[in-house]
Amino acid sequence: MTLVQPTFVGTVDVTVFIPTFNGEKYLERLLTAVESQDFADTFEILVIDSGSTDATLAIMAQHPMVRLVQIPSREFGHGKTRNLAATLARGTNIAFLSHDAVPVGEQWLSALVEPLDSAGLNCVAVVGKQEARANCFPLLKYEIEGVFARCGSDGTVTVVDGSTVPAETLGEGDLFYSDVNSATRRDFLLKVIPYRDVNYSEDMAFARDLLVAGYRKAYQPDALVEHSNDVTLAEYGKRIFDENLGMRRLGEGRTGLSWPQAKLRAVRDVARSAIRILRDGDYKAGEKAKWLLENPAYAWSKWTNIHRALNVDLSDTQAIARYSLEHSRAKV
Repeated sequence: MTLVQPTFVGTVDVTVFIPTFNGEKYLERLLTAVESQDFADTFEILVIDSGSTDATLAIMAQHPMVRLVQIPSREFGHGKTRNLAATLARGTNIAFLSHDAVPVGEQWLSALVEPLDSAGLNCVAVVGKQEARANCFPLLKYEIEGVFARCGSDGTVTVVDGSTVPAETLGEGDLFYSDVNSATRRDFLLKVIPYRDVNYSEDMAFARDLLVAGYRKAYQPDALVEHSNDVTLAEYGKRIFDENLGMRRLGEGRTGLSWPQAKLRAVRDVARSAIRILRDGDYKAGEKAKWLLENPAYAWSKWTNIHRALNVDLSDTQAIARYSLEHSRAKV
């Protein structure tokens, strides 16, 4: 492990960047996991905090190898702050983590940046795998499993080459990209394609932009993090709304959904996930009974909010604010 101190002068091979805002719940585990990486080259940990009021800053104070930059909350933007990180980073490559994504194993960083090697797979961006936490509700757990199953097979790096396959012909798994756990080349962000300054789905937009421009991205299943959103039923629906509204604004994802279609999809999800819950060895009998009772509400919330996101008037700021998790958290 060659983790450099914040006072280090010069360049390193990788900057691990973590944007934080009230991230106390998983931050200690996350930082310890990053600091423990078995990485042959040099790396640094860069954190940009946007106004945390919980124990986030106190936790970071216990990790003197972390390089901390603080900005006002009003200056944060999903794409904008990641572009700022690129200007501040000293790494040739940048690995991105959300403040609640905990790397699994000591080889996470090595695996994540490996496809960026110009002498190897020569990709400009890499997305790693996520696995749901043990307390994750079944519908979200199965969604996470499905997303990454579509990205590629375990044990094999899957490469999508924008120079050979038109982006409009690619499937969901090929286009998928998440800054919960990803990496790219610093110079690529600074000189070729930066993140868009958008409210949501900056990562999906970045992947689409680089593929359209003819570059290569990879899915690396060996770069694994533990991550699933800790949300209540009400928050889950609002997050679904934000995700689908963000994709709609980018011209991605579903293009339409009627109310009858939404209801049918909710019923389908309830039936399919019920079968999976009954067969799922991760749940004990009492937990299975609990989730069989509660899961329909999650499915209904999911498809209700997808319908809202695809049908709301984009100029109706009041309705969007009412349904949006990002907006409700911004008021706190």
